[in-house]
Amino acid sequence: MSAFVVRAPASSANLGPGFDSLGLSVPLYTTLTVTPGERTEVVPLGPELEGTPANEDNYVYRAMLLVAQRTGQPLPPARVEIHTEVPLARGLGSSAAALVAGIVAANRLLGSPLDDHAVLDVAAREEGHPDNVAPALFGGIVVATLDKLGTHYVRLDPPEHLGVTVLVPDFELSTSKARAVLPREYSRADTIHALSHAALLAAALAQGRLDLLQHAMQDYIHQVWRAPLVPGLSDILDDAHKHGALGAALSGAGPTVLCFHDQRGTTASLHAYLLGVMKKNGLTGRVLDLPIDTQGTLVTPAD
Repeated sequence: MSAFVVRAPASSANLGPGFDSLGLSVPLYTTLTVTPGERTEVVPLGPELEGTPANEDNYVYRAMLLVAQRTGQPLPPARVEIHTEVPLARGLGSSAAALVAGIVAANRLLGSPLDDHAVLDVAAREEGHPDNVAPALFGGIVVATLDKLGTHYVRLDPPEHLGVTVLVPDFELSTSKARAVLPREYSRADTIHALSHAALLAAALAQGRLDLLQHAMQDYIHQVWRAPLVPGLSDILDDAHKHGALGAALSGAGPTVLCFHDQRGTTASLHAYLLGVMKKNGLTGRVLDLPIDTQGTLVTPAD
């Protein structure tokens, strides 16, 4: 088999009320160059991966082994070079991109015994939820569920003119820490609020109702509890719409914050506002305007 390249995009999960079930992909990529050979080599490259294991303990290689376990086949030896543009522990699906890229690479090495749905199921069960891995695999906006009956999803093309602005602070926040602050139980009122707003958000994205995003993205399930971990988050959720955002949400477990914007307008005021919130809270970081990635994970021949 000839060498090949696997490219998986970053993702932003939840989008407010779609906790563990809704996400979209953005064009920051984790890339694997896989060269079949006589022995296994794992080679992390670049500053983002400095300090990550350069052996079979690497998360990407462990993801590859999941396919061998699912199919009952030994994983052929290969050199796996890993590069990523996705900042780690920032709420942009770095682990999901690595997981999906590894699973897709192993599936290719083994002759593609798993179809796309099975690849998603392997990834979602390993991650524990499908909100990041589904858009990383399929691109676009994906609504997905994971339960004892299987993994199920609906992929949506992004509405016309919908763009993404992300505020990426220069500090890490682990998913485990962000999950630890969540309550074990919710009131009936908060549960109804979550269900109704998640349904409205999915419908608004499906029909291109950009006017509804600000209202549909309200959330009481996770953002209110995680706000103390992300300085300035509460202000952004309350006020970003006054500066051109169509809606705002914590990206995954954070600390990145996502704002939707209309690509027909300017984001200058929104950028200035977000940078001002960071400065007010003594933080540094960057603000990026991104389209929504629609290709998902791609496999191409190596040069």
